[in-house]
Amino acid sequence: MRDDELLTVPEAMARLKIGRSALYDLMRTRHLASLTIGRARRIPAHALADYIQRHLEEAAR
Repeated sequence: MRDDELLTVPEAMARLKIGRSALYDLMRTRHLASLTIGRARRIPAHALADYIQRHLEEAAR
């Protein structure tokens, strides 16, 4: 996965193995960074990696 890669909602859902509503909740609550290009929502690959890393660190506490 490249750091500058932009993922679609279905791609991010598949990588996190969560549903559409759960992913949109993460974006709405700003736990997962995203951007809008026109009408399309994109999730930077580095934002997904950061989200996973934060959860791993929290779980290790």
